[in-house]
Amino acid sequence: MIQANNISLAFGGRVLYKDVNLKFTKGNCYGIIGANGAGKSTFLKILTGELEPNTGDIFISPGERMSVLAQNQNAYDSETVLNTVLLGHKHLMDIQKEKDALYMKEDFSEADGIRAGELETEFAELGGWEAESDAKSLLQSLGIGEELYDQPMSTIDAKIKVKVLLAQALFGNPDILVLDEPTNNLDFKTTRWLENFLYDFENIVIIVSHNRHFLNKVCTHICDVDYGQINMFIGNYDFWYESSQLLLRQQKDQNKKAEQRAKELKDFIARFAANASKSKQATSRKKELERLTIEDLKPSSRKYPYINFEFEQEIGKEVIKVENLTKKGMFKNLNFNIEKGQKVAFFAKNSQITTTLFNILMGQEEADSGTVHVGKTIKITNLPQDNRAYFEGATMPIVDWLRQYSKDQNETYIRSWLGRMLFTGEENMKPANVLSGGEKVRCMLAKMMLEQGNLIILDEPTNHLDLESITAINKGMINYKGVLLFTTHDQEIIETVANRIIEIVDEDHYIDFTGTYEEYVEKYSK
Repeated sequence: MIQANNISLAFGGRVLYKDVNLKFTKGNCYGIIGANGAGKSTFLKILTGELEPNTGDIFISPGERMSVLAQNQNAYDSETVLNTVLLGHKHLMDIQKEKDALYMKEDFSEADGIRAGELETEFAELGGWEAESDAKSLLQSLGIGEELYDQPMSTIDAKIKVKVLLAQALFGNPDILVLDEPTNNLDFKTTRWLENFLYDFENIVIIVSHNRHFLNKVCTHICDVDYGQINMFIGNYDFWYESSQLLLRQQKDQNKKAEQRAKELKDFIARFAANASKSKQATSRKKELERLTIEDLKPSSRKYPYINFEFEQEIGKEVIKVENLTKKGMFKNLNFNIEKGQKVAFFAKNSQITTTLFNILMGQEEADSGTVHVGKTIKITNLPQDNRAYFEGATMPIVDWLRQYSKDQNETYIRSWLGRMLFTGEENMKPANVLSGGEKVRCMLAKMMLEQGNLIILDEPTNHLDLESITAINKGMINYKGVLLFTTHDQEIIETVANRIIEIVDEDHYIDFTGTYEEYVEKYSK
């Protein structure tokens, strides 16, 4: 068990949390969520002892070992890959080191023999004799071959380093596992492996992540960092989000009778309890959800952007037809026909390939050969991965920046669209070129909604966005009735939106699959 008692922390005049009391228990996985800057990673540092709170303390059950995913990729550059993983259980390695030093003594005494015996007993109890084989097994599961085990970490590619450090955190069955953004820079296959590992993990897991699919798969509880408090809720991210939204809708509708509101909430809890069999600790979670009372549910005070893509021009028979499209070093002889009602997810080994393809489809870049025919009824609007061209030198207020893309020039009308994207009051007068990355993406989304394209192209739309904005854009993509072409690392978006997958495997080979992402994985991951 790990427990936070009356934790408070403030930087300068800003209070991050006040009098936080939380208990984390064995068999559960806790997702820490909150707006950007709310203090999620800071709270992990308090739990791990890296940062001292202003008040309160952290209690860990005696004898329990905590393991933390290292954020500094260069911290173990002097170690080999295998040793880096083994160092995840520092106490075990210290015992090994002390044993070796005793056995190397020339004047090995009776006292040394007694101490060596004690160390051997503890070493065996901690699984020391199986440690190396366990570490190798973890590395193999993460796709790291034995030819790398004796290589120094300083010579290892950054993407492999991430996996080695993950193996280090998981090694030795820690009692408490703390992971800060563990799926960053992981491929889908490794992320799925980690989901399955944590699904079966029987100890305490505490995670900060922006990956909603991951949080839904592994979490039994959500801890919401919001307005100086951290409140714990039973269930995964979807349960927390849907219950919060239901309560907010009910608060707005004051005319509903209390009995009707109560029935809606009870039906909602029952529905999620029935689906709990798909998640970790299914029986336990189902029982906990069934015991929930209406008073246990609270709406979040955080706000979500409103994203709803609409279009005026109906889509004709022809959308986009691509024939023998070639770009040297990227793809060769691509052939596909985009049809009405399709939402196509594009995959490639690096993002430059999909960006180049999208630019060619929009006429912003030339292919080496081949043709792209866009139907006469099609109006394309897009969200580029790199939006700098729209903001560099744009010193005008964002209300005037957005006005450029609107038929209706009325101030109130423009401000209403910015309000949908959470820009209110004086924020509308911010110079466009000083916006943060997330603010720029929200402005681009407002621009797209005003343009009303019937074909939308989204190139990594979740970059720079917080969980609230990612959830909102996911919902907007699901509800959109036009044609959608997109690429993203957000698995939840892919699974809930795509009905066709086009993967550029290499320059000479591509896969064009009609169906869901789940069906695609089932067919091509074998």
